[in-house]
Amino acid sequence: MPADAATWSCQGPAYVCGAPAAHQTSRSGYSHRAVKSRVAHRTSRSKVASRSYRRNYAEAPSRARKSYRVASAGGSYSGKASYYWQGQQTASGARFNPNGMTAAHRTLPFGTRVRVTNHSNGRSVVVTINDRGPFVGGRIIDLSRGAAQAISMTGAGVANVSLEILGRS
Repeated sequence: MPADAATWSCQGPAYVCGAPAAHQTSRSGYSHRAVKSRVAHRTSRSKVASRSYRRNYAEAPSRARKSYRVASAGGSYSGKASYYWQGQQTASGARFNPNGMTAAHRTLPFGTRVRVTNHSNGRSVVVTINDRGPFVGGRIIDLSRGAAQAISMTGAGVANVSLEILGRS
């Protein structure tokens, strides 16, 4: 122990010297209590930042993963259908053919064949799912322009239809 140990006083933060916070002052003029509160504030902000980081980035892949329902032959349901014609690459990787008998569905696996029946006129067409969509609320399927013309829905743009799942092609 140094000879002048009796006159020595801690000039650092409380966690360095271990002295009671009320009696010590650091060189910057802040008490140990103030230093601790600033450190706690920084720590709490970094915890909030890390939570938001996890929420926005670390958990994003789990939200991006989708589980596609397996198409069972004979399943059917009703809703609104729309059509699209813009040339683009489909989600399955094939080039979109606007005159083909294809469609986009949110959850059915690629290659699933579906019979689409227009409620207003009773016409039906068999399409193959090769894309994802529609991304508009209330719609269950997006048909290619050729399939929409086959059931006479191009004039209205949107039609009430029923879908019957036929199986995989």
